[in-house]
Amino acid sequence: MLIARLIAEPETLGDNLARAMEAIEERGWEVAGAGMLEGCEEVLELEVLEGDPAEVRRILDAHFPDSDLLLSLHPIEAPRLFVSDMDSTMIQAECIDELADFAGIKDQIAAITERAMQGELDFEAALRERVGLLRDLPEAAIHQCLAERIAPMQGARTLVSTLKARGCHTVLVTGGFHSFADPVAEQLGFERVVANRLEIRDGALTGGLVGGITDSGVKKAVLLEETARLGEGATSLATGDGANDIPMIEAAHWGLAYRAKPKARAAADGWIDRGDLTAILLLFGIPREEWVND
Repeated sequence: MLIARLIAEPETLGDNLARAMEAIEERGWEVAGAGMLEGCEEVLELEVLEGDPAEVRRILDAHFPDSDLLLSLHPIEAPRLFVSDMDSTMIQAECIDELADFAGIKDQIAAITERAMQGELDFEAALRERVGLLRDLPEAAIHQCLAERIAPMQGARTLVSTLKARGCHTVLVTGGFHSFADPVAEQLGFERVVANRLEIRDGALTGGLVGGITDSGVKKAVLLEETARLGEGATSLATGDGANDIPMIEAAHWGLAYRAKPKARAAADGWIDRGDLTAILLLFGIPREEWVND
């Protein structure tokens, strides 16, 4: 059985649901149930027997524009592991682009960032090229950037705190830098951080990196490693927005794309296009009165 949960515009929900159900049934699949989720009244749940997930997804996407959606072939429950990207997912910025602004080359670096996120450039090559352009930038620019430019995505802390309260282990894994990820993780409550490390010498960036690169392969490996560590039956949730997040999104039990680039959205089990990060809690059936708002 395929379970679909979605949050959409209330005023058109009924009409759109009727049309979506008709389209599903025209393909010979039975909608075994459809109704609002108990405890999360804004969430619509559909159960489709023997439906092709990709086609059901396409139908729901067509009939519910600007929605939040999760599709699952197994029962939906709070995950034991949450692994998330950072830039443009947990925070409202791309750190390297904002850092580049202090060097006066934001447009130049942002263009490379965008192409890498779209999957048009090799991530490691694009990262090294951008970091190289930051050579001689004072280390103080990192601290200023953190203070002035880096803010949590709406709902981020509530999402992390609520999942942790339910026994979920939380990991922030980013192609960005420890200089940003460590304080962000502390602020939001993540328990582990995996990131790249800028090389700093004599108070300035050298244009290089220290150690290995955290790329898409590392993100996936971290998710699989943490899932295995938690033991048999552990379920995982991954969120991200760019091409670099696709392998971990695909490897997770549930992969959600947050306001994502087309390739990442297409690879996921669902997406958050309408609400903030707390929409994830609703899709997992966690009522607002049980949210942890630290």
